[in-house]
Order: sequence, then C-alpha cells, then structure tokens
Amino acid sequence: MKYAGQQIAVIGAGSSGKAAARLACAHGGSVTLADSGTGDALGGLAAEMAEDGIMVKIAGDAFVEDPTSFAFCVVSPGIDPESKLAQHFSTAGVSLISEIEFGFQNSKVPVVAITGTNGKTTTTELISVIFNAVGLKSVPCGNYGLAYCDVVRGSEVFDVHTVEVSSFQLELIDSFRPVTSVWMNFAPDHLDRHPNVAAYRDAKLRIFENQTAGDCTVINAADVPSGIAAEKVTFSAFGLDADFTLADNKISCKGDELIDFSKTRLRGKHNAENVMAAMAAVHSRGVEFSAMTEAVYSYQPPRHRCELVAVIDDIEFINDSKSTNLHSLESSLRSLRPPLVLIAGGKNKGLDYSGVRKTVHETCSHVVAIGEIAQSLVDCWGSTVSCEIASDMADAVRRAKARASRGQVVLLSPGTSSFDMFGGYQERGDAFCQNVNRLL
Repeated sequence: MKYAGQQIAVIGAGSSGKAAARLACAHGGSVTLADSGTGDALGGLAAEMAEDGIMVKIAGDAFVEDPTSFAFCVVSPGIDPESKLAQHFSTAGVSLISEIEFGFQNSKVPVVAITGTNGKTTTTELISVIFNAVGLKSVPCGNYGLAYCDVVRGSEVFDVHTVEVSSFQLELIDSFRPVTSVWMNFAPDHLDRHPNVAAYRDAKLRIFENQTAGDCTVINAADVPSGIAAEKVTFSAFGLDADFTLADNKISCKGDELIDFSKTRLRGKHNAENVMAAMAAVHSRGVEFSAMTEAVYSYQPPRHRCELVAVIDDIEFINDSKSTNLHSLESSLRSLRPPLVLIAGGKNKGLDYSGVRKTVHETCSHVVAIGEIAQSLVDCWGSTVSCEIASDMADAVRRAKARASRGQVVLLSPGTSSFDMFGGYQERGDAFCQNVNRLL
C-alpha cells in the first residue's frame, strides 16, 4: 500500500481534515488527526475516527512530542499555515501540503478547478450539472460540496472531478494541476487570514502554477493575469473584448449565439458570466455547446445567490445573502435593473465601503442599513443616497417595501458577513425570504 509504514499527520478536524485522514489510512498510512481546538464538537471525534484506525489528538495533545516522526503533514483549509500548530510540524522539517494537493496525488481523474472571489460556487455546481447531463459523470467537491479527499477515496467512478478551490486550499499545493482552470474574478477578501491583498491574490494564482500549453484556462476578461501557460478562453458580460460575450440577453462565443440568458433561472450579468465560464469549461473537455443548452436552461441555482423570492405589487424581491464582500455587492448592483432599493449591512469586517459609494449612488434609490455596520453605512453613503436604519430583518423588509415603487427591485445584498445577527448567510437569507413571504 502506498503509505504503508509511514506516519502521516493531518491537522484540522473539519470535514476536509477527516476526509484526508481517512484517505491516508485507506492507503496504509498510520494516521494522527490533530486539532488544537476544544469543545463539544471535538468531544466524540476520537471514537468516530477510531473506527477507521485513526488516532486523534486534540487541544494541547495536538502538539505531538515528536513531529519529526511524520513523513508529511496534510493541512486542512481552515488551518493557517502560520498557525502555531502548523508551525509545530514545519519547523521540525515536516513538509506541509493541502488537503486538495493530497487528494490530487492520490487520484487519476482529470480535474476542472474553479477559483475566484465570487461566483465560483454557482459555476462549480453548473459545470458539474452540465457534465452529468451530457454523459460525463462528475461531482462538485472541494470548497463546495463533498470534501475532495472523500471523493477520491470513494468507490464511485467519475470521468472528471469538478473542484472549487479557495485560496486556503491553493496556498499549500505542490503538483496540483487542473486540465481546465477557471478564474472567475478577483477582489480583496479574507484579510483576516491573509496578511495583505497581494498574498491573497498570490495564493489564488497558484491554480495556474502547474498547467502547461496542453491545458486550458477560462478567465474573466476584466482580469487576465500574466504568465499563464495554458490556452486562454475569455468571457465578459460587461462589454469587454472577449471570446464569450452578452448582448441583448444573448450569450455568444466568438459571434455565434449559444443561449438566450433570459430563459435561464438565473438573474444578473454576473450570473451570465457564471454561465459563460461553465459552458467554456465543459467545452474545453470536448463537449459541443448545443449539447449543453437544455441543462443550462433547466438549472436551478443555489439559494441565496440573486434568488428571486417573490414579486409583490410588481416589485421583485431578490435574495443575495451570499454577498459577503464588496466585490459581490458591487457585482449585484451593476447586474440588476436600477434604481434598486438595497438592504445592506452586517458584521464589521474592517472593509472600506467608500469604494462602492459611487456604484450605490448610480444604482440605488434608497438604502436600508442593518446590523453592526448600519450606522457606518449611513455615514458613508448618506450624502449621495437616501438611507435609513432598520432594527432587524423584518423591519428592513417592511421599510424596503414602503420605499419601493412598481417595477423596482428590492435587493438583499449585505456586502459583509452575517455573524453579528445570524448564524450564517443561509440563516440571514432565510430570514429575508420568510419576511418577504409574510408580505404576501
């Protein structure tokens, strides 16, 4: 067996860490799963993993006495390589690799990998849906869906793995090489993990690192990094010169019309770009565009991403609760029919909202601010657009409805995370949908 006689450390006991540990064990490794955290979530971990022959070390025990005894250490995406636990192994000379890298080293299935600041989850899911619709068995995994190592370890046979990859997963790759990479976009984010924007971008750019001229990259024409060896296919829904374009709601490739975007269940130009990227990625694997149209038209997008909730008194209510950064907020504002009534706000992530003041002014007739940063938003945007503060989501929906006129859109696009008021963006989006439906 591949790792027989080797001790392998896996740090981080989330779903990716547990998947990597089980994969290493399946290949004969003597595996220790370490997590420096404490609490109820880790309480039953030892018994759970013991069934697979995996030793668990938590809290202070995670800092094993002799890290030099391990052949290598697999790092879960939730663990910062600069953390004390990761450094405990690396300073002892133990090489660190990401869970994505470890899965790739143990798989022969070609990978289509998707990264970017926004849009990657919708695109990942859509690519997998199209592959399956045309007879190429695939599954969305990685940063979205199943843990990649679980898919690699599983008995199910796939023609292609559709893998969403985050900066956290890419920063510790070595040989990871997608046959097709997809670069959706880039904007500042995750500065609570990366030391600066440049470091965040450098981690993302590693998706291209091992590609060769025989591979393909599907890339947003608004941001084409230099030094890419793979064949480039570009897309833009915003009027830039590109292979894939949008005009009069029609998506075309090099002048040939492919689909009528208005017939899909997606909304907004940024979602048109998601469709372009997905079709281009699948086409790179030899699939004709004509074989994809039915799958694209019938695709039901993930919830909380420009989701049409209801139309009340000719006012559309759209749930974009997945908008947790400024780039996502700006994309939504630029993609929908102005003037909008915007519900925005949430946790203070230290972002500078003056950068989107001009976009808010140009696209919104009114803003209802919520959450921890509500007053900051009013202070920042109030000189250019009418603003008010709501006490909770129910109040925000009522206020937005009162401010909207027939033909307008009420958009929930918070532009930040939800943890000041909710347990996650899903809970926030559900609260919006519930309160909109109460208006019915």
